[in-house]
Amino acid sequence: MATEVPLTGGRLTSGVVRVADTVRRPAPPAGQFTAALLDHLHARGFTGTPRHLGRDDQGREILSFLPGDVPAKWRRHTDGQVTAAARLLRGFHDASRDLAAPAGFAREFFSGYEEDDAVICHHDPGPNNTVFRAGVPVAFIDVDFAAPGRRIEDVAYLAWSWCISSRPDRGSPAEQARQVRELAAAYGLTAAEHAALPDAIRDRMRRNVEFWRARPGDRSAEIVAWTLGERAFLDAHATAFRPDQGYCANLGARSAPQP
Repeated sequence: MATEVPLTGGRLTSGVVRVADTVRRPAPPAGQFTAALLDHLHARGFTGTPRHLGRDDQGREILSFLPGDVPAKWRRHTDGQVTAAARLLRGFHDASRDLAAPAGFAREFFSGYEEDDAVICHHDPGPNNTVFRAGVPVAFIDVDFAAPGRRIEDVAYLAWSWCISSRPDRGSPAEQARQVRELAAAYGLTAAEHAALPDAIRDRMRRNVEFWRARPGDRSAEIVAWTLGERAFLDAHATAFRPDQGYCANLGARSAPQP
């Protein structure tokens, strides 16, 4: 029998193991859709997610194993890591544009989207769901919460989880805000989207609180309190995180991801 090696990373899915060059994990509630999403991304040439390989005799999902490191906790990242993550997310979104979700499909982070800009959002593209190789983000894992949404929803979570923190060792608010601008430019946000980004980050924090309040557990209250503290930090430094109007004016229409 093949050896099963427990894997770490995401916060919500337990029982994830490596078996040879595959990953076995409990099938998520929307497993049929997430399998279709991974197949679709692969067919479009996007290599930044695992491949779906079916199910094993225990009913677990079988995914391709992506070698690399997955950090257990959020931490300070370099500009190069942040911009690489933004380009990776842009590739994920662009490859998902022509995948339709089943009629009536909605997930907990679903908030509606414009039909002319429909994408599938990952909805949890934090560092703890990212594979790094040689210090560079190369893939997202754990697409359990993927659902139709607006690009800015995912970019907002990316900005929060990769750049923004009240911890003193994560840099000054001005430095964090500068890195958020780098992230927005690397993704290719329009001027209007970048101007709306601070409010989108706050909205994502609000939905994070709602999500964890609906899941009473050992750490739920702790995560809610932490999120509210991060929201207070963002509000206290709203001026620093407000996009510079001159900077936004130079962004123009959405462009391709920066190389």
